[in-house]
Amino acid sequence: MSYLGIDLGTSGLRALLVDDEGRPLGSAEAHYPVANPHPGWSEQDPAQWIVALHEAVDALRDGHPELVTLRGIGVAGHMHGATLLDRAGKVLRPCILWNDTRSAREAAALDALPGVREASGNIVFPGFTAPKLLWVETHEPQIFARIARVLLPAAYLNLYLTGEAVADMSDSAGTAWLDTGARDWSDALLAAGHMRPDQMPRLVEGSAAAGQLRQSLASDWGLSGPVTVAGGAGDNAAAACGIGALAEGQGFVSLGTSGVVLAARDGYAPDPATAVHTFCHAVPGRWYQMGVMLSATDSLNWLGRITGESPAALASALGDRAQAPGTVRFFPYLSGERTPHNDADLRGAFAGMATATDRAALTRAVLEGVAYGLADSFLALGATGARFDSLMAIGGGARSRYWLELIATLVGRPLTLPGDGEFGAALGAARLGMAAATGEAVETLMTPPPVVAEIDPRADLRQALTEGHAAFRAAIPAVRALGLGGSA
Repeated sequence: MSYLGIDLGTSGLRALLVDDEGRPLGSAEAHYPVANPHPGWSEQDPAQWIVALHEAVDALRDGHPELVTLRGIGVAGHMHGATLLDRAGKVLRPCILWNDTRSAREAAALDALPGVREASGNIVFPGFTAPKLLWVETHEPQIFARIARVLLPAAYLNLYLTGEAVADMSDSAGTAWLDTGARDWSDALLAAGHMRPDQMPRLVEGSAAAGQLRQSLASDWGLSGPVTVAGGAGDNAAAACGIGALAEGQGFVSLGTSGVVLAARDGYAPDPATAVHTFCHAVPGRWYQMGVMLSATDSLNWLGRITGESPAALASALGDRAQAPGTVRFFPYLSGERTPHNDADLRGAFAGMATATDRAALTRAVLEGVAYGLADSFLALGATGARFDSLMAIGGGARSRYWLELIATLVGRPLTLPGDGEFGAALGAARLGMAAATGEAVETLMTPPPVVAEIDPRADLRQALTEGHAAFRAAIPAVRALGLGGSA
């Protein structure tokens, strides 16, 4: 038997086919653009996700005959996106994505209402789904009046796959409509966001069955039997399933477009004042907390664009051994920031540049600034009582040992590296599909990958980096006071 994990990312969809032992058989990718029609806006046409899904499945079918034995599917998706449907199931407007900041004013107003943080367990960040709908109500009232259903991106794929509007707990916790402790929609939060319970999808656990693959799709894909579609997960919860981070003490650092420090939690212990996200895990009876920075490898991507050099070349030019902080400092707030600042208008800056500043100095500053931002999230998580017995490094930026040495030294923890192969959100989604189809225990299916390397903190850099981090934090008010914030 085979199982399919789908990772619906911001810039592309990845499909991973695994066997009944969870071993990868093959993968395929398809890409699509993000639209930015106005400064601070970030949108996508959900039809592009469907096209990408078929392209990826067709590629797998052509190259991997094992697809015919498919028995389970799990979908992981980028969180917080607002996909709006009318009564006929037609998409009313492009999906407003997680990194869209247009609803900062609505988020602040919703966050200030009594009981909102207490029920959701979180600050209402501008990227969350609820303030997006308040923005639509104000600025696109004709569309708002026609909304029959609001689906997150992964739930929209679930609808396409099964014909049923179903979402999982981990993804739904990022809407500001879910009672995260009770793992159910909150009537009070929905009312605060001017929404109705009937506009929400049915909730299931991520490892539970959401429905069966539509027969028309099964026939088109040449499948031989019934296929169970799992509830699925938000992308970070799925990544945690992919590396086996289910229990207290387990977690990861992700150096992707955004940067994440995630801690699995056995219980529900929110602390919204820290700007830490407290969400349901994709498996029953578990939660996770994470600190999120919006521009991690995206900061290096930006530097690559303006210097005409690839991000990989910029990082590799520094070598593998981290250095003490340079004289140039970078503030990685290109799209605002979540943890710990909760400031959509905060913007990035370089400081300390001189005529002798070169590309290498700018690259060092970018890597250091992102490492400081992740250290801020680590400190915020510590304030909630989260602990790390193990901390795995994943994401594209984890290829830079230099970067990992900076982070390990700042957080005072070794970072472990998984071996080559699959361990991210697509594998986590496939494991959820397997759990839903077979009923096998998640603890059996979602085990950590082999560790091939460990990046230890650098004792010789600890003091210099600690002082550099303190100076970085002290300068944030001055960066904010420059008055360069806003959506431009």
